[in-house]
Amino acid sequence: MNFTKMHGLGNDFIIVAGEQALPDNVAGLAESLCNRFFGIGADGLVYILPSENADFRMRIINSDGSEAEQCGNAIRCVAKYVYDNGLTNQKEITVETLGAGVQKVQLTVEGGKVQKVRVDMGEPILNGLQVPTTVDAERVIEHPIEVDGREFKFTAVSMGNPHCVIYVDDAVGFDLETWGPKLETHPMFPRKINVEFATVNSRTQADMRVWERGAGPTLACGTGACATLVASVLTGATDRTATISLKGGDLLIEWNENDNHVYMTGPAAEVFRGVL
Repeated sequence: MNFTKMHGLGNDFIIVAGEQALPDNVAGLAESLCNRFFGIGADGLVYILPSENADFRMRIINSDGSEAEQCGNAIRCVAKYVYDNGLTNQKEITVETLGAGVQKVQLTVEGGKVQKVRVDMGEPILNGLQVPTTVDAERVIEHPIEVDGREFKFTAVSMGNPHCVIYVDDAVGFDLETWGPKLETHPMFPRKINVEFATVNSRTQADMRVWERGAGPTLACGTGACATLVASVLTGATDRTATISLKGGDLLIEWNENDNHVYMTGPAAEVFRGVL
């Protein structure tokens, strides 16, 4: 099996192209290959497959073997891969995802290589039961949740996958390892959840750290950055366009007022190639 190791702001993936479908043992394969000591090492295993509805189809298997509905960093890696490797010569392509449908992607190309990717991430889902959470409300904003005697307040957003955004005094220094897994598996989230801890520093910038469902702490999360921007607009903390600063770097996120879509712009990079 040929593979390419790629990352979006340090959120890294094993990219596999040329297959027609997922292998039967894909969950175990992802766990094995993503192991950073006994495998290649990655946050997820990503397959680029044929699509009947778009130019390409993306399937993402997390490092624990579960499947993710969508991943903003992975879709940027997929876009860079297909252009840089001659699978398309178009600078505007469509990618089919499991949870967010078909997404439009714009490529910025310099020297024959993709340098930046802008993704139409679609409309955010804000209904509490649809995110999903157990909260029956049209919008779940600053809703209290208690874990081990500590109360947090979360805002729920789905970008094709579920997120809860929690504001803290210092996202950069926050104890992800303690609180991330407890919130991920809280009964209030029936399909588990991605947890973003955020600190807003201005109307146009916020720091965010993420505990990803199925992967744990990662250096970046594209859908999480989108969810953070949406939550920050809903709570009145930021403008509709802001830079979300992750551990691996910055993403520019816009929640467009005209079409209600969220747009994400950021880089993707190839690390190395190999044969398994």
